[in-house]
Amino acid sequence: MEIDTGTTELLCEVRDGVALITLNRPEARNAMSDKLTPALRSQIRERGEDPDVGAILITGAGTAFCSGGDVKGMGGRGPRGQMTFEERLSDLRWRQAALTGALVAVRKPTVAALPGAAAGAGLAIALACDIRIAARSAFVSTGYAKVGLSGDYGIAWLLTRAVGSARARELMFTAERVDAERCERIGLVNRIVADDKLRDEAFEFAKSLANGPRVALRNMKDNLDDALHIDYATALHREAERLVQASRTEDHKEAVRAFVEKRKPAFVGR
Repeated sequence: MEIDTGTTELLCEVRDGVALITLNRPEARNAMSDKLTPALRSQIRERGEDPDVGAILITGAGTAFCSGGDVKGMGGRGPRGQMTFEERLSDLRWRQAALTGALVAVRKPTVAALPGAAAGAGLAIALACDIRIAARSAFVSTGYAKVGLSGDYGIAWLLTRAVGSARARELMFTAERVDAERCERIGLVNRIVADDKLRDEAFEFAKSLANGPRVALRNMKDNLDDALHIDYATALHREAERLVQASRTEDHKEAVRAFVEKRKPAFVGR
């Protein structure tokens, strides 16, 4: 089912329980824009709440994932350059919360498929997803140091949790280009696939998650998020509550039946 995003710069379809969201400015390496970015914020929110969607897959058209912000609009040349400091600060905080903040908050599995460059805020969007799958020719860069900026969209927080503090500092300070193989070695991406297989393999992966036990997967995300900032005793307490909740679902009962009957479970998402 095709979804009307309000602009051709962002495409969305829901198929087999997967919301496939495609950044569609290939001529600009899918850089964020005043049309693409609001549409992306809306789709993250709407597909995150859509009961027909079990997983979200974000990718880019052409040979890039997302090259980040539009550099031509930086340095006070864009409309935001006319804002006061407080207006600009409030605007950026809202935009961050509504994009990567909302993506991190989605309680469904999220996957980023990188056909090529993911840089700056584009890398932050990829890092805000649970899983990253890269084409062999893909690469990433924090990018901010090259344009004299310190980072936004939560990139320092997200990058530190992906690769650790020392590596995150290196990547932020140098803004170096990191190829797919190194990304996999240091934990920036989960797996690499052939360029011409990326879309199909990423979709099949997202589909397998969408067709999984949705309550259990949501609870897993809660447990994994908690693990970053709570003590072990509290983690045990919360895990127990969520497991008991999952044990009462139809999906758990179906999984037990399927195990006994030696067949693949047919989950229904509740």
